Amino acid sequence: MPLLDVVANSLILMNELGSSPVALVLVAIAAAYFGWRIVEFIPFTRRIIERREQR
Repeated sequence: MPLLDVVANSLILMNELGSSPVALVLVAIAAAYFGWRIVEFIPFTRRIIERREQR
């Protein structure tokens, strides 16, 4: 059940963050940044981006 506790705590935290517009903007910026870093890290998507840039 420790995993369930972690999931429940994270859902409660996100519910509290959802009521604050400033926190939502910060979460959106962090998600966009980390999403872009992940896209650059994955070799398959990096090849797609490089092919688009060559055109």
